[in-house]
Amino acid sequence: MPFDPTARPLTANEARVLATLMEKARTVPDSYPLTLNAVVTGCNQKTTRDPVMNLSDAEAQEALDSLKLLSMVFETSGGRAMRWEHNFQRAVGVPDQSAVLLGLLMLRGPQTAGELRINAERWHRFADISSVEAFLDELRERSAEKGGPLVVLLPRAPGAREPRWAHLLCGPVDLSAPAGGGAEPAAPALQARVEALEAEVAALRGTVQRLCAELGLPAGTPTGGG
Repeated sequence: MPFDPTARPLTANEARVLATLMEKARTVPDSYPLTLNAVVTGCNQKTTRDPVMNLSDAEAQEALDSLKLLSMVFETSGGRAMRWEHNFQRAVGVPDQSAVLLGLLMLRGPQTAGELRINAERWHRFADISSVEAFLDELRERSAEKGGPLVVLLPRAPGAREPRWAHLLCGPVDLSAPAGGGAEPAAPALQARVEALEAEVAALRGTVQRLCAELGLPAGTPTGGG
């Protein structure tokens, strides 16, 4: 029977280990399957991870052993160290595109359909946002016979233009308390906007300094100063 998160939800450690294997299979295929050390390094990355975690070797190994019992990962022998690879699509019973979206949600936390499309670039190139939404809708409407829904659309956070999606692989999401993550998922977009504005200000400052030099004026003289 396909994986049912209501009967046996994944732990946070299991979700991080599983999604890391899913990511590295697509982004660094030459070094995949992964050794335990590579799994730990991938799980504890400081970028493209929400939340940032600090798993030990023992915690990652425990998660791998549990996922193996769920048929979501398996061991392969290669070189001197044992290596691991995921079996997500077959174990959960979802198409490749849906697996990409679930992997990203496990790694990066709740995201809008637009953010998922952008973040999926190295995993899979979706034609447009509507195609992302179509696969999300399929995951939300997954029948009980197939294990039930795997994603949920969160209430729109105050000030947000688009609602975010969250995965249900670790069990139900508390829809009554979105405030804890309300501002955080918007942070990357806000950060990008701030960086763009800073770059624009820097370019304008350079233009002003160049014009001042051409006109023989001291740069940075306050307006209206004597």
